[in-house]
Amino acid sequence: MSKPPKLVQGTLDLLILKILELEPRSGWAIGQRLRQASNDALQVSDGSLYPALHKLEQQGWVTAEWQVTENRRRARFYALTPPGRRYLREERANWERLSEAITHVVRLTEA
Repeated sequence: MSKPPKLVQGTLDLLILKILELEPRSGWAIGQRLRQASNDALQVSDGSLYPALHKLEQQGWVTAEWQVTENRRRARFYALTPPGRRYLREERANWERLSEAITHVVRLTEA
């Protein structure tokens, strides 16, 4: 299998927020859900995921609190805030416009 493509700048934030829109999760669970939802096409390293989560927390789009996992380990669980939901709606609309425009260009068939 080929190496997964690099994410467009800002895309990781959008993906994390979308995953958290469904339910609060630990950082590890966010990475696993991203991999699962993309059929293993998107895999994010801890070195990218946790700084992104920290940034989203600083911006007020997610909150984090320590909880105990099913395996009885302590982990930070992240949840989407109301401002995070608003930001996700805006970014989803921006992404849809951008991806549609890129699709049009990629599918050009005449000069």
